[in-house]
Amino acid sequence: MVLISILAIANGSYLYPQFYDRSCPQAKDIVRSVVAKEARMAASLLRLQFHDCFVKGCDASIFLDNSGSIISEKGSVPNRNSARGFEVVDQIKAALEKACPQTVSCADILALAARDSTVITGGPSWEVPLGRRDSLGASFSGSNQNIPAPNNTFQTILTKFKLKGLDIVDFVALSGLIEIFWNSRNTKSPARLSLSPGSHCMFLLVLVVCFYLIGLQGEQISHLQI
Repeated sequence: MVLISILAIANGSYLYPQFYDRSCPQAKDIVRSVVAKEARMAASLLRLQFHDCFVKGCDASIFLDNSGSIISEKGSVPNRNSARGFEVVDQIKAALEKACPQTVSCADILALAARDSTVITGGPSWEVPLGRRDSLGASFSGSNQNIPAPNNTFQTILTKFKLKGLDIVDFVALSGLIEIFWNSRNTKSPARLSLSPGSHCMFLLVLVVCFYLIGLQGEQISHLQI
């Protein structure tokens, strides 16, 4: 999937799934164990990685707080009061620091957490290349300009996807996953998402709306939780 390839981008780094096999062999298990306790955060973690990757590549720049010359991406319009999942990554990072100090990057933690939370809630799995390096800087302006915002027109959002090498299929897939997972957060059995008739209807609604809006370039799609 092109979407998964984009979420695996690292600036100038060679990534491979076995990156921590020697330096921190338990890394994947630690991430999975923490995520399993936070199954309802699947949509938030997937969205968090999406917003991180759309700015400066998948480099964890979204985690940086205001400090010195850094203006945090957390305060940008697409992230302010809506980006969630930071505390889950913090829990994973703390556990990894005990097991393998200063080894696993936050960018890789987020990439693994986004995948594992998707799988735990019944979504698809994919191989996660590892070896990303965390950014030392953030881009507040890039966050405002590059991430699709709720008040963007459909054509504007599609253009932003295309600039990252993504197309309408990737847009629908990502929007559908986030909508379904968000809809499942308050279920009584959050450990696994079974695609109930309601979930299928939600996903089909996203598909219908997205493809209907292809011909309505002037309309906004603020109801989609991107």
